Amino acid sequence: MRHVHVIVHGRVQGVGYRFALQQFAQKHGLTGWVRNRRDDAVEAVLVGDPVAVDTALAWMEQGPAGAEVTSLETAGGAFATPLGDGFQIRPNA
Repeated sequence: MRHVHVIVHGRVQGVGYRFALQQFAQKHGLTGWVRNRRDDAVEAVLVGDPVAVDTALAWMEQGPAGAEVTSLETAGGAFATPLGDGFQIRPNA
């Protein structure tokens, strides 16, 4: 299993980014969560098969139609917060 924390910068709020990422993650068997941040970025944690996580990261660099991703910040490792099952959209941070 691979665990990745991601912060996505650019025009990523108000374009369906969280919903599209949730659908993508569920389709590829990933667990974790996604939420909007106060600084107009989107934050996510992805957990799953390394190939599926890499595929998701590649998708996140483009995002859904209407998004304009300028950069991704990633950090790996295990996370203390239990992630639960599935891929959730969490309340804004």
